[in-house]
Amino acid sequence: MAAGTTTVGFEEKLWLAADKLRSNMDAAEYKHVVLGLIFLKYVSDSFEEKYQQLLADGYGDEEDRDEYLAENIFYVPKEARWEEIQKHATSTDIGSVIDNALEVIEKENDSLKGVLTKNYSRPELDKTRLGELVTLFTNIEVGSTAAQEKDILGRVYEYFLSKFASAEGKLGGEFYTPSCIVRTLVSMIEPYEGQIFDPACGSGGMFCQSARFVREHQGNERDISIFGQESNPTTWKLAKMNLAIRQLEANLGKHNADSFHDDQHKTLKAQYILANPPFNISDWGGERLQEDPRWKYGIPPLGNANFAWLQHMIHHLNPAGGVCGTVLANGSLSSNTSNEGNIRANMVKGDVVECIVAMPGQLFYSTGIPVSLWIMRKGKGEHSRGKVLFIDARKLGHMVDRRVRELSEDNILKIASTYQNWWKGTGYKDVQGFCKEATIDEIAQQDFVLTPGRYVGIEEQEDDGELFEEKMQRLTVELSEMFTESIKLQDEIRTKLGAIGYEI
Repeated sequence: MAAGTTTVGFEEKLWLAADKLRSNMDAAEYKHVVLGLIFLKYVSDSFEEKYQQLLADGYGDEEDRDEYLAENIFYVPKEARWEEIQKHATSTDIGSVIDNALEVIEKENDSLKGVLTKNYSRPELDKTRLGELVTLFTNIEVGSTAAQEKDILGRVYEYFLSKFASAEGKLGGEFYTPSCIVRTLVSMIEPYEGQIFDPACGSGGMFCQSARFVREHQGNERDISIFGQESNPTTWKLAKMNLAIRQLEANLGKHNADSFHDDQHKTLKAQYILANPPFNISDWGGERLQEDPRWKYGIPPLGNANFAWLQHMIHHLNPAGGVCGTVLANGSLSSNTSNEGNIRANMVKGDVVECIVAMPGQLFYSTGIPVSLWIMRKGKGEHSRGKVLFIDARKLGHMVDRRVRELSEDNILKIASTYQNWWKGTGYKDVQGFCKEATIDEIAQQDFVLTPGRYVGIEEQEDDGELFEEKMQRLTVELSEMFTESIKLQDEIRTKLGAIGYEI
């Protein structure tokens, strides 16, 4: 990458080039073509770095598989290395070469078995464009060290995930949570060390941001243990690849599985849970789980899984201060249908709800449904015990295009620091219109409705010193003058149109 070029600019440029090669292929299909190639480039580059190191050191066998697996590096047989693949970029057999490379990499690395998509040789995939993609990724130049290249490939992978989510619209939401939402949750609960669990992990974004948080705070990624589960088989594979490209070890279960009916981590009591479960799912099979021990606060309704997700997460929290940050549709804050109100009340009275954040609209590619963040904790500390913090962040953020809003780093810091200061007892103050601490008794007076707007009130307006009666009289006069001017302009327009033979 040329000096002065920003990483984001580089990612954008690469995306535009890759997207141009998409032609008429659906984003959902093209996603696997592109992401598979990025992954293949990554594992080959990681292998090559270690290979050259062994060669230079003069000890050890550079073709010994164990030399690589010992350092969490995938072993790549000769025919699967990128230098071999790029030789075939202009050949009609490029698809078969890539499929074979993925096949032998899976065979040599147990953790990748059944993960890689091997259908690059299918007739409907344009081999000329496929070869051009190979050339595009061959020419990634990001600096002098392989470590820099790994970072850029990881970030390219994440960036491409977000762009494909945008291109796929509603379907994209099944595998990707917008980065600003993930960063907000991570900044609030600070998963510094211990077990991190996501029972609806999508493509693994929560884990990647958690690892980034640890690095940015001079911690060791090896101090966190990652556990996840995902029901969609394609998305489960994306998560495995997304984590592998960052060298993050993770237990995502033996296979893709439904968290409610095939819990892959039954005994797990995690210190941190981060999740964005699917909203308002009606066909979750609750009729088969009526006596489930996870429903400590009440049996969830058959027609909506929201409170099943919340109780599933609480069930998996460490009783000694385990904390959960999750995203949920706003309806769960106030719904009283089908036992939801009772479950919510029991959760508040059970003192596991710690903070509710009302988020701005239009944050998701997949839905316009307004959402909130729930922070739940087992074993609250002295400053939050018996209380809930409400934050109304609906006015924050900025539009990045006509459809999607995004939170800035300052917005995220404002939300996270407010919560942290309150939870730790370090200088928190209620701010009218933004944040309010409420006791369980105060929440009971609101029938256990958890909508932040009910508690924080309306933002204070600056007093300009003008009396209300005088301001109303002035504004009424100004409005009347505007109406008069509007009528005058309409008459002028009619006159000019009449002069050229038009009447309105």
